[in-house]
Amino acid sequence: MPNRTTTPTTPLDRVNPPQFYNIKPFKLIDPQHLEFDNDLKAFLFHAGEQELVRIEWIFQNNYLSENSLIPSCVPAMVMEGTEKRSNKEIADLVDFHGAYLVPEFKIDTSALTLFTLTKHLPALLPVMLDLLTNAVFPERELKTYLRNRRQRLEVSLQKNDVIAHRLFNRTLFGDTRYGIAPELEDFDHVTSDQLGNWYSRIFQPANCTMIVSGNCTPEVIDLINDHFGSNWNNTARLEPAAPPTDFPVVSGQLHVEPRADALQSAIRLGFRTIQRIHSDFPGLQFVNTALGGYFGSRLMANIREDKGYTYGIGSGIASFKHDAYLTIATEVGVDVTRSALQEIEREIQLIKEHPLPLEEMELVRNYLLGKLLGSLENVFSHADHFKQVYFSDMDLSYYEYYQQTILNMDAATVQQLANDYLDYDKMEKIVVGKL
Repeated sequence: MPNRTTTPTTPLDRVNPPQFYNIKPFKLIDPQHLEFDNDLKAFLFHAGEQELVRIEWIFQNNYLSENSLIPSCVPAMVMEGTEKRSNKEIADLVDFHGAYLVPEFKIDTSALTLFTLTKHLPALLPVMLDLLTNAVFPERELKTYLRNRRQRLEVSLQKNDVIAHRLFNRTLFGDTRYGIAPELEDFDHVTSDQLGNWYSRIFQPANCTMIVSGNCTPEVIDLINDHFGSNWNNTARLEPAAPPTDFPVVSGQLHVEPRADALQSAIRLGFRTIQRIHSDFPGLQFVNTALGGYFGSRLMANIREDKGYTYGIGSGIASFKHDAYLTIATEVGVDVTRSALQEIEREIQLIKEHPLPLEEMELVRNYLLGKLLGSLENVFSHADHFKQVYFSDMDLSYYEYYQQTILNMDAATVQQLANDYLDYDKMEKIVVGKL
């Protein structure tokens, strides 16, 4: 049997922990900005050597619709056929080239996203231009799509947390785009013509921002210009609706939706708050994180770990184009619903009345900076962070300000911000289950 030689290795140090390093400020990739004669805007993030590219066509939902379902239906139904191609032909062509096409709807934006190898762009970009200009919304496919979505909604409406979320949004934002949620009967009143009307107004180059990330070679840029800068024309006048401002006046009421057979109560608390563009936003994120924004938060330590009322509780801030809200959400046993509300109020008061200990300050600081740094794993992540600030009418300098704010945060500032922005009495309180 032949002799085997082994290379000596350094023994593992199982006594001393790895050395700790503080996170230093860092910068995100700055995109190349292009503007075309048709008012289309494009931002290119070039990084990486792999022949891979992601292209996003993002449209702002600046128009109102007679049916709240229409805007959310259009991105998915765009892929169901055009004047030139059936949905099967589109799907087969995308699959043949190993690409991936994703529709997306958010309250403020609609989007189509294409993942593909750069060598397949000459074959796929004509298809994308066809989808953006000639979608037909066939009736048969529309009926199938609506039936499936209606069935999913019927199932969701049996869940207390879904009902609580819908009631919370409606209480804060009323009949605006941020408050309205589709009802089952709305699915009976969606037509192909309504989708086509919305599509023809929204899917215009002047209302589009392209985000291109990956291996953005000069050849890729030329292809984008040939297809979307030169051959895509504005065919409708852009007349954006006024921003939603007629939000209800909230008064911190407790709203209970009884469920006689409920074993758990879904709780949702919160109020409208500052948007990302506000100078206090990073500081408020620090306060929110300490309160309920990560697994080691005060709400988790009290209501989950100490009291055992829930499997999980969390708080968060959502910033939209025209407004924002802070919310606390959990599900607890029906016998401890009122006690859970009292403990939430208690934790809010504690963070307002007593400065955070130094150890907790450092834990939250490192968590927030580490979360931001860890989220920048590839060029697509950089593009995603750019979208957050761009559609909030900001630029990448926000992240430098964010890092400096988190690095310089002290306990007195946290306490001041908590007193400025957290008020349990002004929170709308939604309970679905039993009180």
